[in-house]
Amino acid sequence: MQGGLPVLKGRGVRLRQLTQADAADLFDVFSDPRVMRYWSHEPFRQLDEAKQLIEDIDAGWRSDTLYQWGIEPDGTGRIAGTTTLFRLSMAHRRGEIGFALGFAWWGRGLARAALECLIGYAFDALDLGRLEADVDPRNAASLGLLERLGFQREGLLRERYRVAGEAQDSVILGLLRARWTPPGPSIVSRPLPG
Repeated sequence: MQGGLPVLKGRGVRLRQLTQADAADLFDVFSDPRVMRYWSHEPFRQLDEAKQLIEDIDAGWRSDTLYQWGIEPDGTGRIAGTTTLFRLSMAHRRGEIGFALGFAWWGRGLARAALECLIGYAFDALDLGRLEADVDPRNAASLGLLERLGFQREGLLRERYRVAGEAQDSVILGLLRARWTPPGPSIVSRPLPG
């Protein structure tokens, strides 16, 4: 992909490419056990892990295999979390989504606004026909959000992950483009060169 990830703007949020200047904010999100409780890996322990994640994200968008944006609440200049489109199959017009939001930002509608941008981009700009999500069944907040966005539960994968010695199940959810009701226009722009 040339020129970096597109900037996506929605209700109260801007999704943008992460830079190394965002490492401390990213560390705050991914080092918090409350945020990582239902994640597929343990919380970060060192700032270098956040820096490496940013490098991995950059490599993913350059190879067109991973689109992971930072969630920036309007007017803050801070990264509150990330939202991700990955495991893309253009041949099958499908992809998977993921998201994480820092604890200090919970309850403000930011995850929903970010996902609305991401879903709109996936269906409109990338012309995908199906999105999937994988959620720990104990994560009622994430399941509820995805279902409010139109995702439907399609199955349960038992003991799919092992994190810190604990087996974790996974609910698989799917959203078809034909079942998606956009919240309204979102704005997509390209970052300026240089």
